[in-house]
Amino acid sequence: MSDFPRWKYALVAIVLVLGIVYALPNVFLPVPAVQITANRNGTVDQALEQKVSDALKKASVASTGIELNGDHLLASFANPDVQKSASDAIKAALGDDYTVAFNLKSTVPHWLTTIGAKSMPLGLDLQGGVHFLMQVDQDDVIDKQETRYADDIRSLLREKNIRYDSVVRNAQRGQGVSVVLKSAEDRTAAANVIAADYPDLTLTDGPATGDRFPINAVVRPDKLRELSVNTIRQNLGTLRNRINALGVSEPIIQQQGESRIVVELAGVQDTAEAKKIIGATATLEYRSGYGTPQQAIDAARSGIVPPDARLYKDRDGRPYLLSKNIIVTGDQLVDASSSFDQQSGSPAVSVTLNTAGAKKMLDFTTGNVGKPMGVVYVERVVDTKVVDGKEVRTPKITEEVINYATINGVFGKNFQTTGLRSPKEASELALLLKGGSLAAPVDIVEERVIGPSLGQDNIAKGLRAVTLGLALVLLAAAFYYKLFGLVADVALFFNLVILIAVMSAVGVTLTMPGIAGIVLTLGMAIDANVLICERIREELRNGSSPHAAIRAGYDKAWATILDANVTHLIAALALTTMGSGPIKGFGVTLLIGILTSMFTSVTVTHAITALIHGHRKLKTLSV
Repeated sequence: MSDFPRWKYALVAIVLVLGIVYALPNVFLPVPAVQITANRNGTVDQALEQKVSDALKKASVASTGIELNGDHLLASFANPDVQKSASDAIKAALGDDYTVAFNLKSTVPHWLTTIGAKSMPLGLDLQGGVHFLMQVDQDDVIDKQETRYADDIRSLLREKNIRYDSVVRNAQRGQGVSVVLKSAEDRTAAANVIAADYPDLTLTDGPATGDRFPINAVVRPDKLRELSVNTIRQNLGTLRNRINALGVSEPIIQQQGESRIVVELAGVQDTAEAKKIIGATATLEYRSGYGTPQQAIDAARSGIVPPDARLYKDRDGRPYLLSKNIIVTGDQLVDASSSFDQQSGSPAVSVTLNTAGAKKMLDFTTGNVGKPMGVVYVERVVDTKVVDGKEVRTPKITEEVINYATINGVFGKNFQTTGLRSPKEASELALLLKGGSLAAPVDIVEERVIGPSLGQDNIAKGLRAVTLGLALVLLAAAFYYKLFGLVADVALFFNLVILIAVMSAVGVTLTMPGIAGIVLTLGMAIDANVLICERIREELRNGSSPHAAIRAGYDKAWATILDANVTHLIAALALTTMGSGPIKGFGVTLLIGILTSMFTSVTVTHAITALIHGHRKLKTLSV
């Protein structure tokens, strides 16, 4: 046994020390907290900290700590009941300028976090949180597409100088767009240009009456199916971008069936706040200016607005008249990033439009240099309240002019939107714009809340399962294989430590299926030591010396151990790559566990055995 190399001793020592260090954060349990984040009109500073502290004192709620943490404030509390009372008090004190949500505050020491050591995030079933099943409104997809085709066909006919009487959507959804021309020649010309520019439309001539020559343009079924699939994908991406941008940790957002989306937010207990996060949309509308500033003031005072204009206000209450016709919207935006205006140095959002939007913006600015254009920020939030025991959901739409300026030059695809108060506001707007609007509205058809107490109960049950499984395996190994069994027990303990350390470092979310994977890993990890011990026993029965038996036991058992674990790895890899949700969590835990058990069961036990027997003369082995 003296041939066990020193570099392997060093490797084992380093891995075990790192395993202990990076598994240590999981000993420090997080405490309930309330997170306060500023909306567009709020700021996170010392004044907010004092305001929160005063609100808690007024409500007689004791806090274990309040601290500024970047762009949000975190107040921690002793238990979930105090956390709930604190949340109510803070919401009442701060109003709509801030988002107040439940969270968990880490208690991991600073020296561990500085080296990247962190505790495993807990899943919905362990930490508690909310689960939503959302139905995508496919009818809205058809409505939007038909409306878009009507607008595009109208623009196309004007561009080609083809006379038309009207271009309108048919009353019944899915029946397409009705185009009425002035003559048979115009109808033929219109059919040709529409068919060339919009091959996804099926064109049929309607009966002519007098000087009305209709064409019915219906969206092809395969195009509608494509739109439906793309809508689901866009909504999934939008929800992911929005929730990630707003700081909800470890969200699960995935498609279910053809028209439903599952959203799970661990650690969130307030369903109203969760719905607000999910349902909030932000976009920009670029509209041409209308009239003079005095006309806008007069319209605001009298309430009389021209029929082809709309009255808006900025954040300071100044009125603006803007055209009802929208030039482009955030739906036609390809990219958005926060930046600074090159001339004034003020915060701005650099915008890139798609081809259709760029053409519209270019056409508009070409003919309107020297005229004003307004940028309207539109935010839609679904406010949920309980009235007479029933949940009432009310859409709340905020429209605010953030920029109103004269068009000084022609631009199209790339330009800047200014009028923002701070770089943070520009960054938040860019994130929301990049996340985009939902391609179609979603309705929550099912919601479920898992409370922190149930999550703690699941954690307790999981710990009991791991402890019981580990204890039984340790006892069985020690009883049957004596000293070698005790060595296997030490390695099995370190296998658990290293497994937790790797999962924490990688950022694997721990769930109940993950705990099941840990228990299974512990049961399977002892198999390698069983093979080694039985091989050593066989070598002793064949007359080998103790040292030779140990050496042969490890050498000859390795091929069998490798074969067995490769098959396990293939199964775990299949679960990880092809599974989703709980199945994937189980597969990831099993995959990491198999790799760590191969190291501890062979290399670690070999190192311990070499330390015990390597330089001793042996007559027999306790195996």
